[in-house]
Amino acid sequence: MSLFNDKYGRNGVKTADSEFIQRFNRVQEGGDPAEFFEWLTDVAERSKMRTSVRKSVGTNVVRDVDKFKTEYENRKTGKSFRIWSSKFPALDKAIGGYVSSNMYVVYGKSGRGKSAITLEEVINCAVQGANVLIWSMEMGWFEVLVRIYVSLSGDQGVAITEIDGQQMEAGFDSRAVRQGKLSEEFEAAFMDFIKKLNTIIAGSITVRAVDDQDFDSRTLRDLKADIQQTNADVVMIDPFYYLDYESNSNKTTGGAAADTSKKMRRLAGTMGVVIFAITQAGEDDGAVDEDGNREIKLPKRKDVMKTSALLQDAAVLIPVDTNAKEGRGLIGVNKGRDGGEDEVVEIVYLPQIGIIKQVASGATALNDFGF
Repeated sequence: MSLFNDKYGRNGVKTADSEFIQRFNRVQEGGDPAEFFEWLTDVAERSKMRTSVRKSVGTNVVRDVDKFKTEYENRKTGKSFRIWSSKFPALDKAIGGYVSSNMYVVYGKSGRGKSAITLEEVINCAVQGANVLIWSMEMGWFEVLVRIYVSLSGDQGVAITEIDGQQMEAGFDSRAVRQGKLSEEFEAAFMDFIKKLNTIIAGSITVRAVDDQDFDSRTLRDLKADIQQTNADVVMIDPFYYLDYESNSNKTTGGAAADTSKKMRRLAGTMGVVIFAITQAGEDDGAVDEDGNREIKLPKRKDVMKTSALLQDAAVLIPVDTNAKEGRGLIGVNKGRDGGEDEVVEIVYLPQIGIIKQVASGATALNDFGF
């Protein structure tokens, strides 16, 4: 029996604390106390905002010119507004870089490189000076670090590899690093390389991974706390659909995912960070040519899976498709608030040796890499 059983006060009028009573009763009947206290915290924060005395509301177009000038100068010097360049020049030109306070959605079919491509982008942001926070909810921390180290070594060209007669600068072999089977010579070179990462990365990279023992709660409240603690500028959510979704306020199908997308977009704005949210694209059989090679084809806007709200909330929608066996791939723009839609970027895709880069334009094309 509930401690409180009166939903209504005198004269049958619903009381202000009736929701409190209902939620409290659910806890008494075996409900989740954590959910109850989270709701109490939200109520307290909203109450504090309502009761605080505001000196002004919003920004006055005429009177707040000095405020505008100050913000303009801050953006000019990069104090309050940052644009992080993409690793892929054509993509960077198409979307104008990754702008703080925005959410970018990267999507593709399972196993087609969406995590690898996004990781390349956030590593590149860290090299430029960004503090990067990675929420890896599928891969363990060691696997993520291997990918990061191999990627950076590929950019540095620590080794030379020959592919179909073409010599290319490459990095360490990811499988050998992952399995601890580097040769004695390469192991020494690898250990020396990771000691000098501070000379390559101007910012920082913090990884929260699926096998971290203290990473058992993955709400947007937890994400906000991690952003504050790491002073993050750029955040990677891999994948979006492994977050602990917000409550389904509208009680509609897919409402929890939609609410989470909207609130994450809002979080990017209030925290002034770039958020990369990774999700899946719808699967199909896939076309193959006469030789049995799979066609590389970018997914369409309608193929965004898990929630269509991601499509609406994204500043830019970035489809990805790759073929690691053939060493090539495509990155596109299916939605861009500042233009760039329908841009398609050809890339060399050899992540196992740290090579993920745009194919040079002009005389150099995919055929020059033997593909």
